[in-house]
Amino acid sequence: MEPSQITTIFADAIFLVVSAVGVLILPGMAIGLVIAVFQAATSVNEQTLSFLPKLIITLLMVVFAGNWLLIKLGDLFARLFHDIPLLIG
Repeated sequence: MEPSQITTIFADAIFLVVSAVGVLILPGMAIGLVIAVFQAATSVNEQTLSFLPKLIITLLMVVFAGNWLLIKLGDLFARLFHDIPLLIG
């Protein structure tokens, strides 16, 4: 097994993790920023006002992007399992 093969596998896995986290977390962060600006402008300091919309957006992103994420994870693992004999031998 060559170091270039290992780095390619790790790079693909890290890219998949970063893209999956970005798809799930970035919309919640954007909504959190909008709500924080609203709270700062109106001096409303209610904790549930910031938590509940972020939770709902994150759950909606899981519903909408979950299929894509599962397909990407399945493709990565299928490729890894297919390449195991090539990497070992």
